[in-house]
Amino acid sequence: MEHLLDPRWEGTCTEGPTSPTPHIAGNRLILDVYPDGCERFLQVTENHTSDLVEVEFLRLSSNDAIIPSVVAHLPKFSHLRSLVLRGGHLRDDHGRCQNGLLTTLPPDISRLSLLCHLDLSFNNFSELPSCVTALTLLTSLHLGYNQLRTLPDDIGDLKSLTDLLLMSNQLVELPTGIGQLKSLEKMDLSENRLTSLPEEVGNLQKCIDLDLSGNLLANLPETMCNMMSLQQLYLHNNLLVAVPAGLASLPHLSRLDLQNNKLRAVPIEIIQCSCVYLQGNPIGEPEPSPHSEDESESLDIKELYVKPEDKSFCVTPDGCWVFLPHGFHLCFPPGAVSCDTRIYYQILFPDQQHVRLGHHDVLLSSTLELQPHGIQFLQDVEINIPFACLKPVPKREVVIRTFSDSCATWMDLSTTIKEKSSHEMLASCKTAHFSWFLVVSRLVEDRCEVPKEGELLFSSVDQNIRVEFPPGATAETRTVCMQVLPVSKKMLQKITGDSESSTSPLLCLSQSSAENFLSAVKIQLPLPPGVTGDTLDRSRLFLLHGDPRAQTWTDITNQVVLQISHIYANFQVDHFSWYWLWYTTKSYVGELAKNVYNKLRMYQVNFVALQRKRDPEQVLLQCVPKHKVESTVKRLQDRYKGPEPSDLVELVEGEQFFATFEQGLKLYSERPDCVDGRICFVFYSRMKNMKEVYVTSSADRMEKDVKGQVSFYRGSVPEGLPDEVTKLRKGSRSDWMATLPIKLPKTKGPDGEQDRQRNDHSLPPLNIGNPEMGYLTETNLLSIANQIGSDWMTIGINLGLSYQELERINFKNGKDLHQLILDMIFLWARTNSEQPDCVQKLVQAMRNSKRNDIADEIEDVITLGKKKYTQSIRRVGLDQGNSSEDSAIAMSQS
Repeated sequence: MEHLLDPRWEGTCTEGPTSPTPHIAGNRLILDVYPDGCERFLQVTENHTSDLVEVEFLRLSSNDAIIPSVVAHLPKFSHLRSLVLRGGHLRDDHGRCQNGLLTTLPPDISRLSLLCHLDLSFNNFSELPSCVTALTLLTSLHLGYNQLRTLPDDIGDLKSLTDLLLMSNQLVELPTGIGQLKSLEKMDLSENRLTSLPEEVGNLQKCIDLDLSGNLLANLPETMCNMMSLQQLYLHNNLLVAVPAGLASLPHLSRLDLQNNKLRAVPIEIIQCSCVYLQGNPIGEPEPSPHSEDESESLDIKELYVKPEDKSFCVTPDGCWVFLPHGFHLCFPPGAVSCDTRIYYQILFPDQQHVRLGHHDVLLSSTLELQPHGIQFLQDVEINIPFACLKPVPKREVVIRTFSDSCATWMDLSTTIKEKSSHEMLASCKTAHFSWFLVVSRLVEDRCEVPKEGELLFSSVDQNIRVEFPPGATAETRTVCMQVLPVSKKMLQKITGDSESSTSPLLCLSQSSAENFLSAVKIQLPLPPGVTGDTLDRSRLFLLHGDPRAQTWTDITNQVVLQISHIYANFQVDHFSWYWLWYTTKSYVGELAKNVYNKLRMYQVNFVALQRKRDPEQVLLQCVPKHKVESTVKRLQDRYKGPEPSDLVELVEGEQFFATFEQGLKLYSERPDCVDGRICFVFYSRMKNMKEVYVTSSADRMEKDVKGQVSFYRGSVPEGLPDEVTKLRKGSRSDWMATLPIKLPKTKGPDGEQDRQRNDHSLPPLNIGNPEMGYLTETNLLSIANQIGSDWMTIGINLGLSYQELERINFKNGKDLHQLILDMIFLWARTNSEQPDCVQKLVQAMRNSKRNDIADEIEDVITLGKKKYTQSIRRVGLDQGNSSEDSAIAMSQS
């Protein structure tokens, strides 16, 4: 019902020429849009008493100082059906919502016998007023963001209640009366302090959506398995050590979120359920020692911040937190080293030369190298790596990958995922050795320990896939891993062009032992879509065996016995690899399967180069997946113009490429990722491959336009690149991919005449700071703006902009977040560009906003700029006494 209370009704509350009193708009009185809404409310109750009975919908702001006295008049609105008394309409100096001033309600509120919707969120209630539970017709009760410590047992009297929202309170327990809410469909108890739930919660037979995330729950009552209507159950970020197996049998359950708990063992019924999310749990790990984890969290150890120019740091036996540039940080617990130890580090851009990606892996972060390699610590060291926030994909999981010197192989570590900001996450792991570390998204891996007594392994991606190990299959316990890649019929037909083809999911099996199994292992795969055992043509069914190293597929249909049931195919093997069930009219499917498999690992993309309409020297470079090109160009066409997107090119996930300008154009950039005039990219299919740069002309532009091009090249050839990619390398340069034309118009002076005084390097119009204290070009500011995201208001406040200025920017730009951020950062830059310490203020504002990644990048740019500035002084023979302006000119001329 709350959606009916739209602030757009403000326009119907007309004001007279001399009186500020608004009229009642039909049956609505919307006053929370006015700063003096409570005063207007009192005028209405005094001057329009005959009309009060008509009001059914009323909204007031509880941030008004007179709200406690105003609520005493509410019982006069006897026909009220919806009442909103929310706080949060005001913000503090940091832009945070301020809670309202309500702590209680008058008992006469219980006379509002027709009330169905009550919103008291963002206030300061420590207990629920007794008058609320007397409103027996309530269907929706919003109490989020208060200080509630408990609920009355008679809350069960609200028999009509369908929505109960209690997020972000201080609740430590629930009353048994909660089970009497027989009509309840949605209950949100997230971000409280609940340590247990009453058995009566299982009586909520109509509950569809239950959110218990962010509490302190260690166990759940078995009665929750009786909540037969439940569709969404959120239990992430608790302390759960066990969950009832019966939850998996709830008939309508579509999401069971158990991420970031302390589950070490999970019932097989839960694991087999495809709607379950288990990331961030120490499943399969041994129990920790009685003191290690709790004590390490409570220890007060020192913090060490490493500057970008420092390439090492010292760790003492006392332990410390180490904060590296770009958001990486480590925790060395006390006793991790026996004596002072120096650790060396470097942060590497993603590169195929030092990253080993498996099939269908996605690289999410830069690589952190810690030396000396192979060093053994006395206690595990915690490593935290930031990575770009991707939309969670049920069939994939995020892990930290490292190189094991002892095994000479890459391996994945047990990883916990934490939210760092709205667009960045943090991957955390513990290790006793140092090497290379990076964050990878991989296909979900299911694993189990197979003893000599036998075992059964199900896929959590597709519960129709299972592997059965009979007793005696192995003499010693070995670890088995399973990964599944679903392949839709639509995708297969698009790749093959054959409407008759379909396949089962691709199954990848591996094990810790190099020995074959002693007894045959039974594998169950679902039949391809559209095929049943009753309609099956056996001559069209092929079982393929894949070799991951040679990337070949072999037809083994005649080498195994395929047992076909109505929807399954079963067969037996004694060793593990890839298995794929095809149903097609093709007689030879090995090469076809290879081509399909390679296509599943590549992406068709276009390159786009757009010039900003108001400043053609500002060029936006993008690498866009084929299906996103049209929408991307359409979204940007108001601000940018440019050539048509390039022809299609195919890229492998995580592949590195470069962009460079030629034929009269050259790059003007201080970006750390600019090498020899080329901008470095790494292709990620799920991320923005976008960079904004300035280009300038090396020719005279006062008489004619300058035409040039931006070309895209691959870097060094990755190992094991599919043939389809290699074939696309054309031209004299084997790494060339695409070229797009760029044109810079001839320059003119302010009076319309050609400006013959313009410097050859046409610098951006807005620069801040100076080369001695720190210098940023407009290109740098654009790069910074592209990284800010939803933190823009916090950063703006920390930069010293007023909340009113930020609100005006927000109102002006509506939903255009990119333009909103640009207006904010350039408003500050125009005001502060002449201040010598403005760049340092920008760095400090980023750190105060907890955006150390941007602060570190700015400091990298400053360090590079100071280095170039010093070198230019030495080249032209200037001394340190010259002015910053003269030095800057000398640097540009050099």
